[in-house]
Amino acid sequence: MTARRSGIPATTYPVERFTLDNGLRVVLTPDRSAPVVGVAVVYDVGIRSEPEGRTGFAHLFEHLMFQGSENLEKLAHFRHVQGAGGTFNGSTHLDYTDYFETLPSNALERALFLEADRMRGPRLTEENLRNQVDVVKEEIRVNVLNRPYGGFPWLKLPPVMFDTFPNAHDGYGSFADLESATVADAADFFARYYACGNAVLAVSGDLDVAEATALIERHFGDVPARPAPDRPDFTEPDLSAERRETYTDPLAPLPAVASAWRVPDPITDFAGYLPYVVLAEVLTDGDASRLVRRVVQRDRAATNIGGYLGFMGDPFDVRDPTALLLQAHLPPGGSVDKVLRTVDEELDRLATDGLDEGELERTQARMATHLLRETDAALGRALSMAVLEQQRAEPALLNELPRWIGEVTGEQVRAAAATLRPERRASIDVVAGGAK
Repeated sequence: MTARRSGIPATTYPVERFTLDNGLRVVLTPDRSAPVVGVAVVYDVGIRSEPEGRTGFAHLFEHLMFQGSENLEKLAHFRHVQGAGGTFNGSTHLDYTDYFETLPSNALERALFLEADRMRGPRLTEENLRNQVDVVKEEIRVNVLNRPYGGFPWLKLPPVMFDTFPNAHDGYGSFADLESATVADAADFFARYYACGNAVLAVSGDLDVAEATALIERHFGDVPARPAPDRPDFTEPDLSAERRETYTDPLAPLPAVASAWRVPDPITDFAGYLPYVVLAEVLTDGDASRLVRRVVQRDRAATNIGGYLGFMGDPFDVRDPTALLLQAHLPPGGSVDKVLRTVDEELDRLATDGLDEGELERTQARMATHLLRETDAALGRALSMAVLEQQRAEPALLNELPRWIGEVTGEQVRAAAATLRPERRASIDVVAGGAK
């Protein structure tokens, strides 16, 4: 079947790409409409790259990158960005770690200097390491251990679905692994993964390409060259039988359930992957979506239900293996079995009968709107293009994503739904242990 012609246009953000002699890949996307720039550096190392015995290390190292660098003391990065009127942060994902700033465009060189300086080497000391281990442990307490539904489902479901350490382990980390980390471990991690050849720099917004190129060469050109490490093979076979586990959350007031099914490789089979991205939205996006109408509004079997691609929720920044996830919270006394049976019934109905009139177009319009909104800001554009360059060597794909979403056909969505069978499903049930 040929692709359906989309009424959603492609965007036209300009893209300039080049690679420095030391291996650093650079993406520039100028937009002179506002005096703002977004700067993003993405390193090809994430949770899945952590060695056994060092769970949580990718996230811990993200913290260490803010503790001073070759020429700057601790907190200097914060002071220089905020002093220019900018904001900054970093985040750790399954397949990469990013660092980013938004600043007035006249502070572009400041941001480039700061990122280049810590690319040469962060300040790895025993004091900084112990301090940041304590910070990460407190994050785990606040976000997982002492929060209702903490780690649900992104930490709880992977070990049910996957068998290999890279895909199944706790990316936040165990206290024992974090406490046993040494400065030598951190230095080895930096030397291995934080090489120029393993990074992408993206700058978006109010910039002149020639001037920005000269500034990038000035600040990054003499960072010592180190090649990218070989990327491990994270593949593992699909499920051949349903997997399901249950745990009690002492803080959760109500039961919950999350399920996941493997989907095609988002990099090597992008055309096969896209229908699943649309399917997740058909099922759960908005009050008119199938599962919200059936499970929440009609049957009242759940108080809410959501669906998305990838355990961390962004469909276009993850490699294989990944999954389509559905998660629901139930009312008091609600039945997880009933919710799962209803999901199966709705998937069967969609696979047999296809989409209703106007259902696909409505969903695609909403999805395109979300994509366009996310990349309207200079920083959103820089981050997206950096990851697309990192994983696909194709940052201009950002322009095509809304149109590609719009070209997914109803038949492709129907066929995708037909593959989400119970025997390919992994599920995690939360038993409420909190106060009623």
